[in-house]
Amino acid sequence: MKFHMTENGFDTETEFGTLHISSNEEKGFRPYQLMVASIAACGGGVMRKVLDKMRMPADDIAVEVKEIVRSQDDASRLMKIHLHFTVIGSAIKEEKMPRIMELTEKNCSMLQSVIGCIDVVKTYEIGPK
Repeated sequence: MKFHMTENGFDTETEFGTLHISSNEEKGFRPYQLMVASIAACGGGVMRKVLDKMRMPADDIAVEVKEIVRSQDDASRLMKIHLHFTVIGSAIKEEKMPRIMELTEKNCSMLQSVIGCIDVVKTYEIGPK
């Protein structure tokens, strides 16, 4: 990836189009939003693979970011993210969910990259079928 400075931040070209990144959310995605989105989407994608391997395919997985805590210093670094997974599927077994959450965390590269730096709280529910 190559990023080029613009009047409002930085842009990069991807196969899906131009990604605009800016500290002004009216001009593009804020960097922290991209980081949170990467962690959430990676977790959801890994969970989907785990469920498929356990022969419990999900009809839908929603990942809601319930809380973001940023430091009060100048850097405003991410301190805490709360991800809430809602898993929908007729084959999902409640008793397997703790193991599924464990495997999701273990195999999510974005989550593994921030362990020890950001407190990532993960909760789940099995949604209506």
